[in-house]
Amino acid sequence: MTTTISREKWGSRFGYLMATIGAMVGAGNIWRLPYVTGENGGGAFLIAYFVLLYLIAVPGLMGETSLGRYTRQGLLGTFRKVYGNNKFVGLGLVILIFNIVLMSYYSSIVGWSIYYAYHAVIGSFTQTQFDTAALWQAFSSNTALSVGMHTVAMLTVTGILLMGIKGGIERMAKWMMPILTVSLIAIAIRGVTLPGAMAGLEFAFSPNWEYLARGETWLAALGQALFSTGLGWGIALTYGSYLGRNDDIPLGGGVFTAIGNTSFGLLAIFAVFPIVFAFGISPTSGAELAFVALASAFGNMTGGYVWALLFFIGFFFANMTTAIAITEVGVTTYKEERDTSRSKAVLTICGIIWLLGIPSAMNSSILGYLDFVVGNWGLPLATLIIMFTIGWKFDANRLRILSLNRGADLYVPKFWESIIRFEIPTIMLFIMAYFLYSNLTATPWKTVSGLAILTLTVPLCMWIMSRRQASAHPATNVGGQSS
Repeated sequence: MTTTISREKWGSRFGYLMATIGAMVGAGNIWRLPYVTGENGGGAFLIAYFVLLYLIAVPGLMGETSLGRYTRQGLLGTFRKVYGNNKFVGLGLVILIFNIVLMSYYSSIVGWSIYYAYHAVIGSFTQTQFDTAALWQAFSSNTALSVGMHTVAMLTVTGILLMGIKGGIERMAKWMMPILTVSLIAIAIRGVTLPGAMAGLEFAFSPNWEYLARGETWLAALGQALFSTGLGWGIALTYGSYLGRNDDIPLGGGVFTAIGNTSFGLLAIFAVFPIVFAFGISPTSGAELAFVALASAFGNMTGGYVWALLFFIGFFFANMTTAIAITEVGVTTYKEERDTSRSKAVLTICGIIWLLGIPSAMNSSILGYLDFVVGNWGLPLATLIIMFTIGWKFDANRLRILSLNRGADLYVPKFWESIIRFEIPTIMLFIMAYFLYSNLTATPWKTVSGLAILTLTVPLCMWIMSRRQASAHPATNVGGQSS
């Protein structure tokens, strides 16, 4: 039987804040946001992104964090307390599976950042006529090297998680995030001093208003808001479960973390676009913007070694803090479900993720397929499940009174409940329907196979949980009568 008597807590509010912001600030901000901004009209996209971030993501994060703080359990423990010990606990298992699959290929991206940080340290990018495109191509096509970097990434994650919440996650975040901040600020200051750099800032902050009338811009902005905050992935719930009973959530788990996310997003824009325009790089270079275009630009800058080092070390730190948060969801859940030591939970979950991640490391097409399925439908479905659980099964009004506003410096009014119950679930359903409509013709095999996997996953998870012996976890239903 799971116990919470000796459960860890965050050592300080600052440590929790750094860990939570670190969970948000990863590839989504440093790597993905600049090129998605470039592909969607610059400043117009940023307006849509920030509007949706505060209207949708922040209220959702408050709810997910407060539910975790209330139950003081991982994913499955939380769902068991809300639904009772029955098949609907399988909905939590669905989220856990999506989370593990996400980390299985995200670890490859962490591996990329480690590899490029290494090349920044040894000065590769400042060598005469160094070909960054050739480096990227050679790395991408080297299966053994890709698997090796995936392995290094998971070993690093394992080592940090073995040290615990305060000793590992919090300690790591408290020095990684300030270093990342200083790095981005330094690069941004250097970037705006380059000839032609102002054109980059003009592109980023002078909206092309036509883009705001396009549905694609708002969908891309919504996807970025969800991707960069991790809403619905179980991260906010898990991190919230380690908060004290009277720790503030609306400010700490909502507004401040969103402000941190916004700040790092803007820093990434300031760091990237001035350099992009100063060296004549297309802002729509896509995913290779950082690994090819920017890496090449650093080699042509005065003091290029320092700027490349700051950028790629910072990029690695951003990715690592996110990887730690994603993996901790599985670690906390496994530890509580199996009533085992943290060390065993860390080694088991990290081992599973490492094994599942090998195909993605070996073949970028597999990585792309998993990201297509999980990103388009898996994560929106996970968010839908959590919002339904908070808003309807537990009851948003009850959670707002009992947990969200407890110890809060910022009072959350009643209209928050409507956002959780109606707005976010409706948007998630729309996203999944839109991606089905837009991808069914363009990529029918990927779309049909991906949806088939999701369609089978939900009932399979519910069946698995229904088969577990009820005596192993006596039902404690805090959200209503057991279904």
